[in-house]
Amino acid sequence: MKQPPGYEDPMHPGHVCHLQRSLYGLKQAPRAWFKRLHDFLLSTGFASSKTDVSLFHYTAGSARVFLLVYVDDIIMLGNDAVLIDTLLKQLSTMFKIRDLGTPGFFLGIETGKVNDGMLLSQHHYMGDILTRAGMMDCKPLATPAAVTQAVSLSAQPFENPTQYRRIVGALQYLTITRPDLSYAVNRLCQFMHSPTEDHWSLLKRVLRYVKGTQDYGLRLSPSSSTDLHAFSDSDWAGCPVDRKSTSGYAVFLGSNLISWLSRKQRTVARSSTEAEYKALADVSTEVTWVVSLLRELGLHSGQPSTFWCDNLGATYLCANPVFHARTKHVEIYYHFVRDKVASGDFIVNFVSTKDQLADIFTKPLPGPRFQTSQLRIVY
Repeated sequence: MKQPPGYEDPMHPGHVCHLQRSLYGLKQAPRAWFKRLHDFLLSTGFASSKTDVSLFHYTAGSARVFLLVYVDDIIMLGNDAVLIDTLLKQLSTMFKIRDLGTPGFFLGIETGKVNDGMLLSQHHYMGDILTRAGMMDCKPLATPAAVTQAVSLSAQPFENPTQYRRIVGALQYLTITRPDLSYAVNRLCQFMHSPTEDHWSLLKRVLRYVKGTQDYGLRLSPSSSTDLHAFSDSDWAGCPVDRKSTSGYAVFLGSNLISWLSRKQRTVARSSTEAEYKALADVSTEVTWVVSLLRELGLHSGQPSTFWCDNLGATYLCANPVFHARTKHVEIYYHFVRDKVASGDFIVNFVSTKDQLADIFTKPLPGPRFQTSQLRIVY
């Protein structure tokens, strides 16, 4: 326990602040706050989303307003400025709020206009991470992970594991606008319990890559298409420690990347087809959620979602039950993707490995290949 910055008492350096339990200490305080806000929004005409409890939407004719809540930070957007002002005035009658206008900085994420779209960036946050690690003047690199450098089990522990955990935790939040860091950060997170000197070297490489790409972010632009399509990939037995595979996917709404993942699979796959099939099940779960959200908001195109996979065996497995004998050991919950394909909700197609965008989420890539995928998902 330390005194908060700016409130240090030089006469009593060992004292700490005593927080009022009525404000901060009760476990049900966040729930009580959200219930009060929730009930008030419903009374003003908002509808609560069943897919995302923190999302509310308001409809009046052709006007639509969306309100997203993160603790006590609220962002509101819509296609009718007069309606937004009216709703803000109603909200100010019950709560003490400040209208900050067009969101230029929200939860550490900066918004800026580029060409005909928007760029979500965390430029200042990247600078804070580099400063905290003492690498503000480091030499930049073109990729966050080396192709030839495998994760080793060095016996020499890192002398400051708290520093390692602090910086890796900060990098996790950075992946909100930097999907190209997802694989490298996911790999670093696997050694939070006991980092070694080799793991610290891997972390410094990621920071050197961040140094050279501080102007990068997530680009969102108007698109004439609202169809969903996703790229799914897996690196079979890629982890040298436990031989588990890494799943990765990228979900696009039109031309905009809206969801991505890089995660180690729970069980060991016996073949590359099985690993790819499990990755398809992961992206199927995510797309099912996105479709339900779009339908609730009246924004779904009605067209089936398209999946792109670079493994022919996995694409056949989604539609051909003849392969049952080869998949008896696969957990049942992975097979729900077959039902989705049979019902026409999903279409699984083959894509060449060189056009597989999800490769960037499953393994280290050479510089040219990494930059090709990078330019299609970040700016």
